[in-house]
Amino acid sequence: MTDARRLPPPSNWAMLPFTVRRLGPGDESALARIAREETDFTGEEPSPPLTAEAARTFLSDPAVWHWHAEADGQPVGFLLAYVHRQRHGEARHVMFEEIGVREGWRRRGVGRALVDALHTQMRAEGIEEVWVLADNPEAQAFYENCGYAVDELQGVMLSRQIGDPGG
Repeated sequence: MTDARRLPPPSNWAMLPFTVRRLGPGDESALARIAREETDFTGEEPSPPLTAEAARTFLSDPAVWHWHAEADGQPVGFLLAYVHRQRHGEARHVMFEEIGVREGWRRRGVGRALVDALHTQMRAEGIEEVWVLADNPEAQAFYENCGYAVDELQGVMLSRQIGDPGG
């Protein structure tokens, strides 16, 4: 999906357009670039990129929805979501996993355009429910401004690395 948007002119820049498109097979280098430049998008340390084969598999998975916002061929934002099947209620829902916008592009409509792309895809697929976890007050305010509402306070997220069977 491509959705061209015009941004309000920043104080010292010319008006810069950006487009939003869903990534697919052939966009492996785009995933690697986001991993390498993660700090500018999310404030987190860069992540090791997927191998080329793992990236192809990721981008070929119909349950993986990954969009990029791009200006002049350069990524300025991304959104990652997963389609989950459920054992009851609606057959599927979407877990909105992650969004990131380059520092210099924030508050210019990029994040909202990415969320709009997600919602458009959900409507096209007949999926009505999406949920996201906010890990800071700014993120929560952004999601609420996009129409999301707190419906459950979460406890503690636990994780485990599965490796050695004895561990």
